[in-house]
Amino acid sequence: MAKKILVIDDEELITKSLLRFLNKEGYLVTIAKSGAEAIEIVKGTDFDLIISDIRMPGIDGVETIKQIRAFLEKSNKKLIPEVLITGYADLEKYENAMELEVADYLNKPFDNADFLIVVKKNIG
Repeated sequence: MAKKILVIDDEELITKSLLRFLNKEGYLVTIAKSGAEAIEIVKGTDFDLIISDIRMPGIDGVETIKQIRAFLEKSNKKLIPEVLITGYADLEKYENAMELEVADYLNKPFDNADFLIVVKKNIG
């Protein structure tokens, strides 16, 4: 059965290109355009990997991950590996992400081959 990936990013160009690329690699991809939308999606669907942008309007990627983890723990569901991506060199956001101990962290733009290595390493 194909592995399921949740991609969270407010940039449509990024979500479309990741959707196309990951589908071509055989993954089932769900897109969320905000942290709030992602949290609601996770409440109804199990995923094998979460890929989230850090900087988004409203709930940022770090807070989204915290809220998803809280929901999963409260619901006695297994935690989902997370990969955070960002196009901004923001030391504070990077440190916040590292404090979460996410599975991986990538800077945009990234090479598709490198991205695929990160996905395969963390999808379980």
